[in-house]
Amino acid sequence: MRIIIAIICLNLCAFSLNAQSYTTKKTAKGKALKAYKKGMEYNIQGANTKAIREFERAISADPTFIDANIQYAALHYVLEQFDAAEKGFEKVVEIDGNYNPKVYYSLALAEMHQRKFGEASKHFQDFLDSDSKNEALRKKANKHLANCAFLEKAYSHPVDFKPENLGENINTKSADYLPCLTADGQTLIFASRIDRGQEDFYISTKENGEWQPSKPLTAINTELNEAAQSISADGKFMVFTACDRRGGKGTCDLYYSEVKNGEWTPTTNIGAPINTKYWESQPSISADGSTLYFVSNRPGGKGEKDIWVSQRDRSGKWSEPNNLGEMINTEEEDKAPFIHPDGQTLYFTSDGHPTIGGQDLFYSRKDEKGEWQKPENLGYPINTTGHDVGLIISLDGKTAYFSSDRAISEQENFDPEREDKGDNMDIYSFELYPEARPQPVTYVKAKIFDAKTKKPLASNVEFIDLSRNAIHAASITEEDGEFLVCLPIGKDYSLNVSKEKYFFHSENFALAENLDQKDPYLLEIYLQPIPENIMVDNGQPTIEAPTSLKPIVLKNVFFETASAELKAASITELQHLKELLEAYPQMRIQLNGHTDNIGSDADNLALSDGRAKAVYNYLIDNGIAASRLSYKGFGETKPIESNETEEGRQSNRRTEFEVIR
Repeated sequence: MRIIIAIICLNLCAFSLNAQSYTTKKTAKGKALKAYKKGMEYNIQGANTKAIREFERAISADPTFIDANIQYAALHYVLEQFDAAEKGFEKVVEIDGNYNPKVYYSLALAEMHQRKFGEASKHFQDFLDSDSKNEALRKKANKHLANCAFLEKAYSHPVDFKPENLGENINTKSADYLPCLTADGQTLIFASRIDRGQEDFYISTKENGEWQPSKPLTAINTELNEAAQSISADGKFMVFTACDRRGGKGTCDLYYSEVKNGEWTPTTNIGAPINTKYWESQPSISADGSTLYFVSNRPGGKGEKDIWVSQRDRSGKWSEPNNLGEMINTEEEDKAPFIHPDGQTLYFTSDGHPTIGGQDLFYSRKDEKGEWQKPENLGYPINTTGHDVGLIISLDGKTAYFSSDRAISEQENFDPEREDKGDNMDIYSFELYPEARPQPVTYVKAKIFDAKTKKPLASNVEFIDLSRNAIHAASITEEDGEFLVCLPIGKDYSLNVSKEKYFFHSENFALAENLDQKDPYLLEIYLQPIPENIMVDNGQPTIEAPTSLKPIVLKNVFFETASAELKAASITELQHLKELLEAYPQMRIQLNGHTDNIGSDADNLALSDGRAKAVYNYLIDNGIAASRLSYKGFGETKPIESNETEEGRQSNRRTEFEVIR
């Protein structure tokens, strides 16, 4: 502290060579000079109170003694007596603000501490208008000046914020930080700094709404440091940071592990082009696993640390990373990204954008062109002058988790130049105010079985964004047949589950208008085996279909209202049916149309017949022989649900196919 005080005070005492109508340490005499020298001795010793008294004596003996006034104000600032410091620096400015222009800067800081942001702005500008050649200080002043307008708004319009410490089952006496969460919100993984600075992963699960005592993630932890991780939506794939490992490409690299047969696989370096000889850390994997955001200090960035992004293709290869650009990245540190499962909202930490102090939490959204928009500070009191980092948001967008070294009772403290190391961090949760929430997301969690044996099946899973007829997510399940996929609300999706030697299964998720969707979809899917006599070409022109085969509903074949005209969103499903028929040339099918009971019997019969024929015509037009196809409308005669509800009527309005002789 003595050294810091001495540096602050001495730096403020530059001597002006111009003739002045006031006293300096070069021209002071008598009692004033004697008291000043005594004050400087106490200053160097760290005896601040005694030093202030001596500077007061010097000023009393000579009120124009500018160096004594500077030292007096500077010591009050060091002692966090900001009102007295402000008055002291104002007197120096009154005597001669150009004697040492840094006085303007120090005065502005004292005013910022008291949240006098308008006055601080004026004095930061006075410093910038001076002839000071201190470029480092000019850079800081420019940043503070930009912050003042934001701070005035932030403090006068605080956001709703009621943080809750996650408690002793999660937080320890050491630093606990950088949480990540599975899509179902039931598993939390975080990093903890244990003995001698060792960093390891800990995992906790939620039971009856309460986080259970966390346990070390022993399958991934090593004697080296592991931290800064991201978990996939289904909790079966984790990317994390490890440093100084044998075989690593740089100081810190990204590694990954997967859950196979219920066990985490040995960790693997994610390799080039993600990892380089530079520093790579703090990953965030998208919900579909195809996009990886991470932080690096590699060349080509905008500042000290930047956020980068890479895409993974169907073969599992990662693309050359791209910098997120100057809209997100600044000349300073931009890090700890979290891409919400909506795929459109990015949360991150930065000290380069206007902040309340130190590192603040921000969010940015993509526009219609897929470009990131200007980041928004999450506001006060979410952000403080403390160290706030690692924000993640639940699937519904309402619950946020982050790590901070704040003491909740001390949120009112304000220090615009605090440099915090985050040594006493805890993990908190809070309800995120609506304006900062991402688009809500639900998820489909399902398990696939053989309809005959009831055993789990490893299968191909494909979700289609019906607005674009483009793949939203695709994967192959493990032998347990389980999968979990996130679906942002605001679009309609189709699901196709397929496996060789089985009929495919489809589902539809109408979420374009369903903004109130809260509950996830929990499904059990049973695939019907294709009979052996269909799979084997026995030279017979016709085959007999087993009576046990149930008609298969084409849940993603859509028609215009009260019409037999196919919608464009039907194409993906119809292509799956075409591919099935091409794979099994012995198969003959009948296309069946059904309606609800709204309207006359005759109209419904005609409509159902026309819709079945539309699918029949599509298949013929796309190369399927007419001899293998037939169609029939049943009108409202074969309902599968009650027609008393809209949901039931919607199920009854269906197109299906069945294998025939």
